[in-house]
Amino acid sequence: MNSPRGGHPVGHQEPRILWSPPRVSSAGKEVVELARSAGLNPDPWQQLVLDEALGERADGTWAASEVGLVVSRQNGKGSILEAVELADLFLLDGEMTIHSAHLFDTSLEAFNRIMTLIEQTPDLERFVTRVVRSHGEEGIEVFRGFPKRKRRLRFKTRTKGGGRGLSGDRVIVDEAMYYTPEQDAALRPTLSARPNPQLWLTGSAGTKESVQLGRIRNAALAGTNPRLCYMEWSIDGCTDFCPADCQDHDPVDSIESYARANPGLGIRISSEHIEGERASMAAETFLCERLGVGDWPVEGESWRVIDEESWLDRVDEVSEPATPLVFAVDVTPDRRYACISVAGSNGEGMVHVEITGDGIKLDHRPGTRWVVPRVHELWKKWRPAAVVVDKGSQAGMFVDELEALGVKVLTPTMREFAQGCGAFYGAIVPRRGNTPSLVHTNQVPLTTAVAGAERRELADLWAWDKRNAAVDISPLVAVTLATWGHAKVTVKPKARPRMAWG
Repeated sequence: MNSPRGGHPVGHQEPRILWSPPRVSSAGKEVVELARSAGLNPDPWQQLVLDEALGERADGTWAASEVGLVVSRQNGKGSILEAVELADLFLLDGEMTIHSAHLFDTSLEAFNRIMTLIEQTPDLERFVTRVVRSHGEEGIEVFRGFPKRKRRLRFKTRTKGGGRGLSGDRVIVDEAMYYTPEQDAALRPTLSARPNPQLWLTGSAGTKESVQLGRIRNAALAGTNPRLCYMEWSIDGCTDFCPADCQDHDPVDSIESYARANPGLGIRISSEHIEGERASMAAETFLCERLGVGDWPVEGESWRVIDEESWLDRVDEVSEPATPLVFAVDVTPDRRYACISVAGSNGEGMVHVEITGDGIKLDHRPGTRWVVPRVHELWKKWRPAAVVVDKGSQAGMFVDELEALGVKVLTPTMREFAQGCGAFYGAIVPRRGNTPSLVHTNQVPLTTAVAGAERRELADLWAWDKRNAAVDISPLVAVTLATWGHAKVTVKPKARPRMAWG
């Protein structure tokens, strides 16, 4: 953690995620100096953002044509935008800057804040030739430079057509977690006719609806956009698969995690305030709003892990599982859905997996109250070898109750589950020289789960990513657990080697 000021912890001044294009220079230092002359005193992290985002190529154009900034509220993101907009009016060469916000009140507040900075700085105010305060048309015009030219800053509230017809050298999309593809279609073309354009998307952690912000985040993580500058302050938080003593991810209740996700900690946010938020907010809300853990959409549509052809090649609609059977249970992170699955050999050398059901309805249903009675019913009817439950997931709440009913429960470790994910994948998409060893009946919930699944890295292994999946993947997790359990109960112990003496 950074050095404390006055005995209080200070937020990390460098982002957890940084992707930036090569540059030969940067206008960031000059922009910081101008901001200071207007009464702004950028923190080190704010200076870093300006330096990275305003990097220049050898020909003087921006190294990044697109800038993404994700940081939680109250950390000082607005001051960065004010510094850039002051520079566009009074320092840099662009002629039009557009500042767009999701709500009118937010757009108006941004306009009022920059007007206050200008009005309290006579050396800047003397260049202002016009201020427009009409509702929805707020803007500032400046006449300066050599030769003197008009510079304009417009403030717009985003609508489906908001920004259409305006040609801007820089477009700033604040509250970008609410920025839609339709709004992007209206705003992005405003840059096309400019010689040196730059688009900024800024906001806090996104949701499944944050498609545009999610796209540039994915591009940064994949390293696929050489003209993108992306910075994110967040934690790499524990997931449902993590044990209580997990050392691989950031805990949600530590000062170090608060510092990692909030560069303004100890400067304009206190750890006591964050503790109060954690006590009053829902867990998922606190993760998103204060620790930067977004419920990001999955870019690339579907079939990102197991390809569609390989999955459909394993369909066998007449296959049936035989003893020994193993059942498994999984629950979504928000407990909205649960799923029960089964795995068993089909007599043809294949492991058969499917979602259980009663002939009318599959055991993939809303809520969780039905799970224990249904598992107990299946246990008494089929006498399986075991029921697998990941004790570190939401389904772990069933373990004690099931065992009290006489159900034999297997609980894999996180590493065993990750190994099970790899084995499940290999049974569908085998390595060269091997053959597939699993079949299914193409049940819609399971196929949908496989199509929308993502994976997350775990050191030298990987596991299904329940938090960031685009769809409910509880059916996939359940059959993976069942397959792991089936392998465990059917493995034959190795014979002890016969000694040649004694």
